[in-house]
Amino acid sequence: MRKLLCTLMLIVPAAADLRADSVATHTRTVTRIADGVWTIRHPDAPDTFPQSNTTVIVGDRGVLVVDSCLLPSAAREDIAQIRQWTNKPVTWLVNTHWHFDHTLGNAAYVEAWPGVQIVATRQTQKAITDWNPGAVARYPQRDARFRKVLESGKNPDGRPLTEGERKDYERSLAGLAPVVAEMKNVVQFVPNVAFERELLVDLGRRPVEIRFLGRGNTGGDTIVYLPREKILATGDLLVHPVPYLFGGFPVDQPVTLRKMAELDATTIVPGHGEILRDKTYIYRVAEFLEASNAAMDKEVNSGKTLEEVQGSFAKTFDAASWRTKFAGASADDAEFFDGTFDGLIKASYNQIKTR
Repeated sequence: MRKLLCTLMLIVPAAADLRADSVATHTRTVTRIADGVWTIRHPDAPDTFPQSNTTVIVGDRGVLVVDSCLLPSAAREDIAQIRQWTNKPVTWLVNTHWHFDHTLGNAAYVEAWPGVQIVATRQTQKAITDWNPGAVARYPQRDARFRKVLESGKNPDGRPLTEGERKDYERSLAGLAPVVAEMKNVVQFVPNVAFERELLVDLGRRPVEIRFLGRGNTGGDTIVYLPREKILATGDLLVHPVPYLFGGFPVDQPVTLRKMAELDATTIVPGHGEILRDKTYIYRVAEFLEASNAAMDKEVNSGKTLEEVQGSFAKTFDAASWRTKFAGASADDAEFFDGTFDGLIKASYNQIKTR
């Protein structure tokens, strides 16, 4: 499924990708990461589309939630869970970026707590307004696209389907109907509070820092930081165990990641994937991007076209060693790395070429 989703994301605009997980998640898990702070990992949707991590922070006066997930049913399950933890209202909901696997549950929170303030950067607010309603409306078209791929025996990029890819498309088709049914009447609720650089919230003896540190996965990535608990929620600036690099701003991202690493955090919640307990992975992703950008800068300055670079970069850059660092012995993670690396080549080339 990873390879299939890599292909699908590469056929939409680079900064408009909607999918961001390198881990197939099959079960819902809840982890208490501090007193009054929990992270929920959601199972992939029935059509294997991933759903974001959600972090819940309870203070004396109210609750702040980081990312509202994809399916309204999953958001409602989270809301029921929150009501078991506390009788305090959710007063703040942060959308770390505009991809709808992190935002489509917004309406469920508004229905449960009409006074909730939904927060995002101004850029994210605009992207959710401009892009997400159309993306949701187009979601049912996946049925026709997937069937066309299976009938032709070729990926959208023209490559012949592998047996594994064929099975992935079949699995996605089999689970698509219930997802489309959920999305039929859903409304993408746009954040009603926008900020530029920083928004400080006190939930009642629990200060929360909502910050824009720089571009990376999108143009308006937000992180949420709890200084007392040393907890950091990164959104898709960080996705584990293989980074999400299909678009965005790969030249900016390592700078943003290093700023993020300066925060005094010992618990790190990525946008997708398992909770991390140190900054090792942040540095690994930053170093990978810095190395690939430096190599790409040479390719662009030599006058090569994008097509030429796409044909040679994986060899000249020694992508194999980085694949091992991220994927280890996992064939699935290695396959995902190959897909995200293909996306990185295009995004890095285009950003370096135009700067």
